[in-house]
Amino acid sequence: MLLKLDNPKILADIISIISELVTEVRLKVTKEGGMSITAIDPANVAMVQFKMPRDLFSQYEIDKDEVLGVNLENLKAVLRRCKLGSSLTLSKEENRLKLAINDKIKRDFTLSLINIEGEEKDLPSWEFKSVVKMDSEAFTEFIEDCGIVSDACTFSAEPTKFIVEAKGALNSTRAEFSSDEIEIYSDYSTARFSLEYLAKFAKGAKISSRVSLNFSDNHPIRIDFPTGNILLSFILAPRIEQED
Repeated sequence: MLLKLDNPKILADIISIISELVTEVRLKVTKEGGMSITAIDPANVAMVQFKMPRDLFSQYEIDKDEVLGVNLENLKAVLRRCKLGSSLTLSKEENRLKLAINDKIKRDFTLSLINIEGEEKDLPSWEFKSVVKMDSEAFTEFIEDCGIVSDACTFSAEPTKFIVEAKGALNSTRAEFSSDEIEIYSDYSTARFSLEYLAKFAKGAKISSRVSLNFSDNHPIRIDFPTGNILLSFILAPRIEQED
């Protein structure tokens, strides 16, 4: 296996985002499908999927499909060493992942691969009553606003309106968007979600200026950050509880 990325920053950013949710993953590299990660957080509340197609690599040599068990903190630390203009080469040697960073000098890193128990799962395929598409910066702003007053927020969507609300014991916040401001494809849906997880997902704004929120009444939400051919998606179970 020999992979080369001429611009590894996008991979570094995505690995950093995923590491907020899980610490160990199976990094899959396949002949046709490129590089991918699908993982569930330890609390079994959230799921992440990342896919980078093979045509984004300037070099992609693989004899067989590989599943690499990696510690994301270790991988993130190495990828942070990639600077603007660096290239990154990844290869496998026995039970080790070798990473070579090339810029003014060539630096080599070796990470031990680990065994990770568990069953491979794909991102669930659901139909959603509400799809809201907006600037990722606006999404980040209202998630941060909600975090000031509560640990959960409520998403409500109508055909021409999207509302986000959070209520604490004494304080509250509310943001409302119309179909003139954002894209709304919706019936009537309301669901409540943990802000701890939403704040982690919002870091996807680093890689994409847009975000897509897909949800239904008291149903898991799928949050997509589109970045060309790269897929970064999150699934989060709803908070079913009494309103504050």
